[in-house]
Amino acid sequence: MQPSPQAMLQITGDEAILLDLRSEHYFGLDPVGTRLWQLLSVDPELGAAHGALLAEYDVTAERLEQDLLALVAQLADAGLVTVD
Repeated sequence: MQPSPQAMLQITGDEAILLDLRSEHYFGLDPVGTRLWQLLSVDPELGAAHGALLAEYDVTAERLEQDLLALVAQLADAGLVTVD
């Protein structure tokens, strides 16, 4: 999975706002979503991001997987990431 080159990230505290330059739509990210975006910018492997987030947050692996897949689907629908 790759962040779109058309997506601009603006971090505000522990949250972030993504701007899709093509559509000029904004997409808000909570702290976990912001961290996911940062991790994917370094390593596009969702499994690596899952492992890092699991170590950083108090959450079960199953719950984190469900939440990440839902967020990735939203980001993909908005054209902010491409899924290989």
